[in-house]
Amino acid sequence: MRAIMSSPYDTRRYLTNFDSARVGNILTDVLVIGSGVAGMRAAIEAADHCMVTLVTKSDFDHSATNIAQGGIAAAISETDSTASHLEDTLRVGCGLCRHEAVELLVNEGPARLEELLSWGMNLDEDDGALAMGREGGHSQNRILHAHGDQTGRELVRTLKAKVLESDNIRLFEQCYLIDLLTVDERCVGAVVYHEQHGHQLIWASRTILATGGCGKLWRETTNPTVSSGDGAAAAFRVGAKLCSLEMMQFHPTTLYVAGAGRALITEAVRGEGAYLVDRAGHRFMCEADPAGELAPRDIVSRAIHHHLADTRANCVYLDVRHIAGFRQRFPHIAKLCGDFEIDVTEELIPVRPSAHYMIGGIDVALDGSTSVRGLLACGEVAATGVHGANRLASNSLLEGLVFGRLAGLTAGEAAGKTQPGRVPRIVNKNMQSNRTELNLADILNSLRSVMWRNVGIVRRGERLAETCEILDFWGHYTLDKTLDGPEGWEVQNLLTVARLVAKSALQRDDSVGVHFRSDAADGTPSAAYQVSTERNPDGTEPVRIALATT
Repeated sequence: MRAIMSSPYDTRRYLTNFDSARVGNILTDVLVIGSGVAGMRAAIEAADHCMVTLVTKSDFDHSATNIAQGGIAAAISETDSTASHLEDTLRVGCGLCRHEAVELLVNEGPARLEELLSWGMNLDEDDGALAMGREGGHSQNRILHAHGDQTGRELVRTLKAKVLESDNIRLFEQCYLIDLLTVDERCVGAVVYHEQHGHQLIWASRTILATGGCGKLWRETTNPTVSSGDGAAAAFRVGAKLCSLEMMQFHPTTLYVAGAGRALITEAVRGEGAYLVDRAGHRFMCEADPAGELAPRDIVSRAIHHHLADTRANCVYLDVRHIAGFRQRFPHIAKLCGDFEIDVTEELIPVRPSAHYMIGGIDVALDGSTSVRGLLACGEVAATGVHGANRLASNSLLEGLVFGRLAGLTAGEAAGKTQPGRVPRIVNKNMQSNRTELNLADILNSLRSVMWRNVGIVRRGERLAETCEILDFWGHYTLDKTLDGPEGWEVQNLLTVARLVAKSALQRDDSVGVHFRSDAADGTPSAAYQVSTERNPDGTEPVRIALATT
């Protein structure tokens, strides 16, 4: 297998064939790709300066943000402080956080919350004041929720209303990102596909990627089906630098019902006092960490993983029977469990960990700019350095608000000062491959299974190396093809990102945060470097760079 696999990547730059003179062309000032919290906040900000086109892969509301049960973390109470929020984020990040990014996040937090309230967002209250809960890793009650466990849905409603009221924002749904357009190594927009209109080119002075994560890489995930790493893969093909792709956070508690999709059970449930128990009723987290159920997510996920291995069980359980008013506090979760005939007032909730949040991604500056001119990124697809090696609960929605605004401001101001140029003609025609075709559905299922087994919560060097070989093999017969629809392009994107994740995990041979290597030299976490990657100009094996942290 090694002999035929010098590189998993075909030298082609674009996944599809196109001729700019023969397809629809759309001109805009700023192109935002993605309709989650970061994309919408970026579009709103950019629209204050210029015309914005916001495109989304599926329906507007189909995003990880919309199904987010957790809240928004912000230090706004009299007993809390941004210094405390900063300290908690840095501690949970295991020494790999970018200090100035975390400072920006926590200091901007209160203003972003006030902004949402002024835009009409409904947050839960307690005796007339904003209700604030606590989640794992936090030393203070600073998590704000909406409708108990439907914060994401209310946030989307609020931001969507602002998007739709702007005359400067055009919205295109069902618009799949195929690739980023480049001229003279500058990003000038994107090649997209619409089921009704086919291939289209959207030309933009500035392009913002807000395409979310890549949870679909793993068999067990909380992510929606649209989270397939499309933005990260497209950025890699255009030569952008990515970093920390080994850092996937696994959420400890997703509802486990055999044969059903995984559904998140928010960390706020444990914040309200839920216990994690095994089938014998034993609270094993009390032995795993002094913080018990409120330990950081990486610790809880590994404790569950090891306990399942030791007991040969399929799941552990959340015990919420002692929590008064659980149905009122978490109506969505109560209904979800009820759909499977689980009475939360009388029965235990079966749970197990799942892939949840990609900490790594496209390397960005604080203003959202990337290593490619004209291209910005924000949200889960970007690596701001806020989360380090482990994301503090409920910092992700806040990150989307803070850094989405900055990316939109950067792009909008720059585009507003740019005079429209002449649209060049671009023709791309890939050479036809004569290699054997593999079944894409089989590859997708096998890919997700091998990533869960070998690049999951606990990793080991030889398994990671084996995974890289397997992905090389699949890539050899899949990435060389020019496919003709979103299903095929998505598999190619997943293979590209999976290879980068596995190779990054193999290169980092220590354990830190969510990246746990059972074969680490001395078992002591090290925060001495971050692993980053960028595509070689000829499409061969990507460059690897060790970055010192401050």
